[in-house]
Amino acid sequence: MSLIVPESESVIVRAAEAEVIGQAPTTIRLLADSSSTGGALSTQRVTLTDGADGAKPHHHAGSAELFYMLDGTAQLLSDDQIVTAERGDLVVVPPGLAHAFAAAPGHNADILIIITPGVDRFEYFRHLERIAYGKVPPESLLEVQERYDTYFLNSPTWNTGVSLQGVEMITRSRC
Repeated sequence: MSLIVPESESVIVRAAEAEVIGQAPTTIRLLADSSSTGGALSTQRVTLTDGADGAKPHHHAGSAELFYMLDGTAQLLSDDQIVTAERGDLVVVPPGLAHAFAAAPGHNADILIIITPGVDRFEYFRHLERIAYGKVPPESLLEVQERYDTYFLNSPTWNTGVSLQGVEMITRSRC
């Protein structure tokens, strides 16, 4: 597979001009969609406060997803293990591998997320916002899984592991 690059000019996104979806505890800054990068990548910055959930377990059939921790502490599902990532850590999940993410219980997380090759996903995040505000039902995501290369799945590891790790982190912080 070869890298696809924009043909005409650099992509520059000023912080003040980025579209912001949601509000605390989950804020998503839409930075560059696949259509603006010639298909090379799509990227967003996700800020989670106080243990907030970022994404339920899912996989991408055709894209890898990169998580770079700008600040804080997050828990990431990678196949059947949960990884705790902190500021400066990088986690890359290849296509087809189950993954999910959340701020670690009692912590904030600021994460730069890059999907490559890119998928036009800005509308996906707008769809999530409509769900959050009750404008469309959550099951409406099932209708757009293929369009956004996001296939939801059940993960017993995530369902039980995040809860157990949260208890462990709280216990350690009190000792």
